[in-house]
Amino acid sequence: MGKGSALSDGVVKNIILSYTYVAVWIFLSFTVIVYNKYILDKKLYNWPFPISLTMIHMAFCSSLAFAAVRLFKLVEPAALSRRVYLTSVVPIGALYSLSLWLSNSAYIYLSVSFIQMLKALMPVAVYSIGILLKKDSFNNSTMSNMVAISLGVAIAAYGEAMYDSWGVFLQLGAVVFEATRLVMIQILLTSKGINLNPITSLYYVAPSCLIFLAIPWLCVEFPILKKQSLGFHFDFLIFGTNSLCAFALNLAVFLLVGKTSALTMNVAGVVKDWLLIAFSWSVIKDTVTPLNLFGYGLAFLGVGYYNHSKLQALKAKEAQKKSTMADEEGRKLMHEREGDAEA
Repeated sequence: MGKGSALSDGVVKNIILSYTYVAVWIFLSFTVIVYNKYILDKKLYNWPFPISLTMIHMAFCSSLAFAAVRLFKLVEPAALSRRVYLTSVVPIGALYSLSLWLSNSAYIYLSVSFIQMLKALMPVAVYSIGILLKKDSFNNSTMSNMVAISLGVAIAAYGEAMYDSWGVFLQLGAVVFEATRLVMIQILLTSKGINLNPITSLYYVAPSCLIFLAIPWLCVEFPILKKQSLGFHFDFLIFGTNSLCAFALNLAVFLLVGKTSALTMNVAGVVKDWLLIAFSWSVIKDTVTPLNLFGYGLAFLGVGYYNHSKLQALKAKEAQKKSTMADEEGRKLMHEREGDAEA
């Protein structure tokens, strides 16, 4: 009785912890998105410099990651050679910088709700790029699912009241670069047995990301900021808390994926998107049309089915792995018995 009760308590504790990780990640992701929108939107804080904002995030994250790894020794650095760093980490840093730059830029032109609808295309981009780079195989059923998601997003875009072609181009570009980064992480790092947690990821990736961002910043935003420097005072409270939220979000990703699974994060992401759409409509007063909701609802069903398919595939893989281990144990036991019989 006591043992069963202890087991039940342990299960309940794990469920509570899992929901806590999900809630923390949703809250921080929600906060960073709305905060970035507030800073960049010309009708709100009116500081439309997405490259500069992203560079502030990267400088802040790099500094904290360096302190955690080198000064306080909280995390052990990964054993990366210079060749591995240049051929594996630097390309990921370049893709990450492009993804963040374009994604933050889109907040100047598009509503928060519509951006979340466009982000529903992420599974489509990851799957398509995975096929192109031969990391995934073509499947008619999966591709039909991807077409359904794309159709839903297209309907949502058609029904968007504040549609801006340049903003859509920026956000779709961000989706493509982010999807490429996720696939390249599997190819360049995971396949080589290199696993980085968020602290070591920021320690290695953020500095290269900062350098890559400096190139367009010098050409695009620095000349404008130079002219405005006399009338601009750096707001440490706004940019400091914004950067702290961005850093905390990276830690939350580690907790969520490490303690639950990447699939849980995908499902939590869908919940977060609906919350952001509701917040954008009710608080920011962005226009959300019935056609928006119908299109995103269709895309949502497609993403939900995709996550369900991934879950079933993982279960099948795990079952096959257990079956293989059981067969090996059986053969080993049979050999031992044959050896005993011969003796």
